[in-house]
Amino acid sequence: MMICAKEHSLCTQKGIFMNILIFYASYGGGHLNAAKSIYEYILKHYEKNHLELIDCMKYVNKTVEKVTTAAYREAAKKAPWVWGRIYNDSQKGPLAHLSSRSNKIMAIKLWQLLREKKPDLIISTHPFSSQMCSYLRRKGKITAKIATIMTDFAPHDQWLIGSDFTDYFFVANDKMKDYLITTNIPSDKVFVTGIPLSNRFLQSYNRKKILDSYGLVDGKKNVLFFGGGEFGLGKSKTFHIFESLIQASQDMQMIAIAGKNPKMKVRFDEIVEKKKAEKRVKVLSFTKQVPELMSISDLVVTKPGGMTTTESLASGLPMIIINPIPGQEEENAEFLENKGVGIWLKKNDDVLKIFNDLFSNPSQLNEMRKNSLLIGHPYYTKDICEILLSESNDSK
Repeated sequence: MMICAKEHSLCTQKGIFMNILIFYASYGGGHLNAAKSIYEYILKHYEKNHLELIDCMKYVNKTVEKVTTAAYREAAKKAPWVWGRIYNDSQKGPLAHLSSRSNKIMAIKLWQLLREKKPDLIISTHPFSSQMCSYLRRKGKITAKIATIMTDFAPHDQWLIGSDFTDYFFVANDKMKDYLITTNIPSDKVFVTGIPLSNRFLQSYNRKKILDSYGLVDGKKNVLFFGGGEFGLGKSKTFHIFESLIQASQDMQMIAIAGKNPKMKVRFDEIVEKKKAEKRVKVLSFTKQVPELMSISDLVVTKPGGMTTTESLASGLPMIIINPIPGQEEENAEFLENKGVGIWLKKNDDVLKIFNDLFSNPSQLNEMRKNSLLIGHPYYTKDICEILLSESNDSK
């Protein structure tokens, strides 16, 4: 995928002309969403720049991209422990060396693009593109500045390969910055900004209008439930959690999102019918109204992917964490629990009791919400772009 934007008549002109490439890879939606957020902000606020959004893996080798993204989805869905093992092993040892070596080989193909585009600034939201570009910089093939945006709440060493030739690292929290500094990355290269998200989270929404559109009423606690979409992780556990949540409180209403998983939607609908909860529980397939739905919610139940976590924090929402993929999502879950903004439902937890305790103790929800607001704000994308565009322009 390659999107190019040269002009945008509604933009506010800032800075001077730069040629900017934004790279992502399609391993989970977070990398693309973060890249899109950066793309849209620069397009709107820095119109003098030439801007392109590119799937780096699809560009260098469509076959490899197709096979590896399919393998990621299957491992995450059917054998998450396998993905967890790959995630951990890819930090050190033979698998890490194999990954970095293959990215050096693929970097040769990427160089063809970079020779043609001649970018002044490369923004990367995936470690593979960061590695390829830093390798080309080390070899003297490119001179562009390189910015890496890490899209989770814990570091992984694959992001840091070639760090000597990367100019900016944008991370989600101070703990990540401290870790990068221990790997001898200079502190002035590391910026704690959070993960970029859509500017739709900056907008105000009409609460009553949204509630009415889903047949819900005002004055009740609203829960937004993400079922896991196409991954369908721990389906039986997800259905148990969903049913327990319906049982927990009659003073609660819920919007459940099954995503691109029709079987999950069918099962959700069956549970709602069995519990006679049609008036207060609405089940959706895939939706593009996440900012609107978060604006009316009091609690989110979800896997702790980097993007959903960022969106929830920016919306000031407490989280119930379910079915994290071993590896980065488990590390995200630990971060959220430690910060007092999330409750991670483990294998043997009494789910119904946890929900009953939470709904009967408003002070706990309020405390979680305060903690969420302390570590989340909706201006991540603006902060990143202003650092990159102002500093890059100043150096030209």
